[in-house]
Order: sequence, then C-alpha cells, then structure tokens
Amino acid sequence: MQITPEIDRLLGIEVYATKPNGIGGKIRSVTEDFQVEEVLVDSSKAHIIPPKMEVQALGATLEQQRHLICVLVKQNWDNFLATKNVAIQLGLEQNSLQIAGIKDAKAITAQYVTIENLTIEDIANVNLKGVQIRPIGYLRNPLSVFYLLGNHFKIKITNITQNQAIVHEQVNQTINEITKLGGIPNFYGHQRFGTTRPITHFVGKAILEGNFEQAALLFLAKPSPDEHPESRQARTELQQTHDFKTALEHYPKQLRYERLMLKYLNEHPNDFVKAFNVLPLKLQALFVQAYQSYLFNRFLSERVKAGLPLNKAEVGDFIVGVERTGLPMVNMSQTVTTQNQDRANEAISTGRMRLALPIVGFKQKLSSGIMGELEQHVLQQEGVNLNDFRVTVNSKMGGKGSLRTVLTPVKNFQLLSIFENTNGLSISLEFMLLRGCYATVLLREIIKPQNLIDAGF
Repeated sequence: MQITPEIDRLLGIEVYATKPNGIGGKIRSVTEDFQVEEVLVDSSKAHIIPPKMEVQALGATLEQQRHLICVLVKQNWDNFLATKNVAIQLGLEQNSLQIAGIKDAKAITAQYVTIENLTIEDIANVNLKGVQIRPIGYLRNPLSVFYLLGNHFKIKITNITQNQAIVHEQVNQTINEITKLGGIPNFYGHQRFGTTRPITHFVGKAILEGNFEQAALLFLAKPSPDEHPESRQARTELQQTHDFKTALEHYPKQLRYERLMLKYLNEHPNDFVKAFNVLPLKLQALFVQAYQSYLFNRFLSERVKAGLPLNKAEVGDFIVGVERTGLPMVNMSQTVTTQNQDRANEAISTGRMRLALPIVGFKQKLSSGIMGELEQHVLQQEGVNLNDFRVTVNSKMGGKGSLRTVLTPVKNFQLLSIFENTNGLSISLEFMLLRGCYATVLLREIIKPQNLIDAGF
C-alpha cells in the first residue's frame, strides 16, 4: 500500500484506491489551470466564457419575478467574500444572494446565483476586480443546494518530469481502475479543511468538547509553516501573549475573519462562545462539519485498510438509493442484513443503489457489523460520542449527521492533451463530479503527490 502524504493523513485520508505510480506534477501553477463550471439538475451549465446564447437555467424567464438569476464568474475569490462584496455594491444584505454550492477560491469558477428583489438593469452597478456577473432572467424561488447536480472541471497539471508515453499509460491505468471500481473513494477533499493550514476540524473538535477558548485560539493563533510569514508571525505572537488588542493591530488585513473575532475579543476578552457569532453563519457551521468530514474520511480509510469492499455491501452496511440524475438519495437508506444482502449487491452492481458510511451526528446511527466495529474504534480513539454533536450553546454549530456514499462516479473523463514546455510536461484533463465531491480527490490518485503544498493542492 502506497504511503500518503502527512497532510492527507492529518485529514483522515490514509489510502489510495489505485495502484499505478503517480505522474507527479503540479496543479494551479496559475489560476487559469483550475476551472470549475457549475451544472444544475436541469443540465444547464454556468459558463466561464459567455456562450452566444446564455443558458436559461431552471426555466428562467424575462418576465420580472422575485429572484434575478445570474452567472457569477470569479477568479481568486472566496465565495463568502465575493457574495458579500457584490451585495455591498448593490446596497443589499448578503443573505439576499443565494448560491447552490461553494466553489474553489484558487480557481476560475462559474456558478449560478439568485438575488432577491433586483432587476437586470441593477447588475450594472457591480464593478469588482476578478468578478463578473451576468444576468440571465428571473425565477420565482431562490437557489439552493437541491438544484445543484455537480461541477464540470477543466484542469491542467504542469511540471511533470516523466515522458509522454509513461504519463499517458499511468493516467489511463488509473482511470481504468477507478472505472472498474465504480468511482473514486468519496473522501472530503483538502479544501474542506484548508491545505496550507489544516486546522478547521481541530477547531470543530474543541467546540464539541465545549472548550470554546481552545477553539478560538486554534482558529486565531495556531501557526502553520506553509502560510504567509506575516500571518505566521502574527499568530505566533498571539499564541504566546493572548493579547487580542495588539493582535488586532498586527494581523494582516487579508485575515478578515480572524480580525472580526479579534475585534470582538478585544472588547469582550473572555466571551469565547459569542466571539464565534461574529463570523458568517456558514463559517460558524463549517467547523463541526469539518470534524464530521474528518471522521468520515477516517471511517473510509479504515474500511479500505481492513480489506472491505467499496462496491459491495457487507452485513451491517448502509446502502442508499440513486436518482435518475445519478445523485444519491441519502434520506432513503437501508441496512444490509443476511436476508437482503444478495438483493442489495445486485442493486449496487446495476447502479440503483450505493454503499454509504455515516457522517457522524446526534441523529445518525453508526453502521453495524464489521464496519460498525471499525467506526466505534475510531470514535473511541478520538474520545467523542454521538451526543457530543449537540452544541447547546450555539445550535447553528451542531451536527445532526447523515450518510455519504463510499464511492462517487467520475463522469465524462477526457485526457485532452499532453504537451512539452520549458518546465517539463503538461497535461489537460476534463471531467464532471456530482455535488459535494472533490476534484482534488481524483487528482491525488493521478498525481500521487509527495508534497501537497508543492503540488498546488
């Protein structure tokens, strides 16, 4: 079994699903190398480059209704900050803008956004560097995650030192193994936790333990060797002094969320619970969600290490139905028993159902059988139980739990080109993944990077 990088292991990703050696190389040498275009359940796609005829997503009409739907194209923008700044320029509250899914910050991305009580003419007031917003019509209802099918990716991998024949063969072998398996292991990817500073799940665990002071100081003051030296220095000073006033003076302006919390703690130095309330609601929820994601990754890694199949159910496993679109129906689950195991595996083999593992929460049971024993062992190692996911002092941070499929299909994969330049070999790929799934999880199987930071993850 190939050894995964240390950062992968910190995130609970301890295994590879494929055997071929990685091709090496780097993603995101420039922002244009990582492009994401959102696809909705009606197959409409948000294009980065405007098509001659803009797609009328979700039956949008030019007859004015409550919600204006637009394509939002952004480059090197965090989703929260992009929508916040668009709202400011339009003179609206941020919650007037609704998106279907969060997109990569270090990328060029196109996605749909609905804006409440706005006209097509009003969009002309938006003027932000790295942001383009194109109106396409009106809808009666706002966007939500339920309208999102997935994302189409166009990726360039650069700085590859191997020759063309080897690269071509290794990529094809890796994709063939993934196709035979039925998809890639559905790990939560590096963006869920932060690659240069992967601490989000540690903050979440401290919140579950009721230690909000530790959670705040982890978020604010735990430095990383891979972040900008100015940020690292500011965090180190705060870690040593716990002086929020001085930290507020020294923290770089780009650490916007940290500065929000520091401003509150400067005025209320012991109120660590309410210090989290100054953050956007989605960010408040992200900490515990990241810890749930880490536990899911560990469960999936343990399943692979134990030699249990990913495309076949054992007694005690969960299985979920699959929509015609290919999206899993995680609210329609069954537990596999000795009586229904054959039927379950027939449904998995024909694509009507998929194997699933729990996202731990206070409303989600663990698996039973062998997989359940592995999950219990992980929770014992972590020192947490299901009831810990009720965060009574801030219910927005709690986690009900759910199920997540073990595998996710890779659709329409194409190796578009292989070409040489002064920095070695480069390849261009495109593929589609369903919502909630991560391109970096597929790319790590192809590249098998030794150092995730150097490889652009």
